[in-house]
Amino acid sequence: MIVVSNTSPITSLAAIGYLNLLHDIYGTIIIPVAVYEEMTGLGYAVPGTIEVQTLSWIEKRELENRLLLEELQKELHRGESETIALAISSNADRVIIDENPGRKKAISLGLNVIGILGILLIAKRRRLIPTIQPLMDDLIFKAGFRVNQILYLDILKTAQEIDENQ
Repeated sequence: MIVVSNTSPITSLAAIGYLNLLHDIYGTIIIPVAVYEEMTGLGYAVPGTIEVQTLSWIEKRELENRLLLEELQKELHRGESETIALAISSNADRVIIDENPGRKKAISLGLNVIGILGILLIAKRRRLIPTIQPLMDDLIFKAGFRVNQILYLDILKTAQEIDENQ
């Protein structure tokens, strides 16, 4: 399975100590050079910096389709643009993006998109984690992850951690 990830899913999961879920679910994760540079070129470490440099299952890949990248950069940041362009050129089975503009663009281009909350749902279904709520709370408070209350409750209902009527 070919899976390409943007920056924030890696940094957010690393911030709460659950980056391994990506490996447990997908095996190898591909990141474009822009994502690698966003994480390693800041002059200070962000969560996941060491991991993208050392873990064998996170593979940095150069983007070849510059024309598509230029088109995407008219609407999106470099990291999101390279992630989507690499997913298309790699014929990826899935792309991991959390930011709404990137998600919408990827979906409009026919990509199979998932975000961190979807990853957590899969992890719970596969019994890799016992509950989602503490991890969502950690994402919010430790990683600065933004999720509105309706989606937060919908995820808990889907995970059967709260009553469907709440």
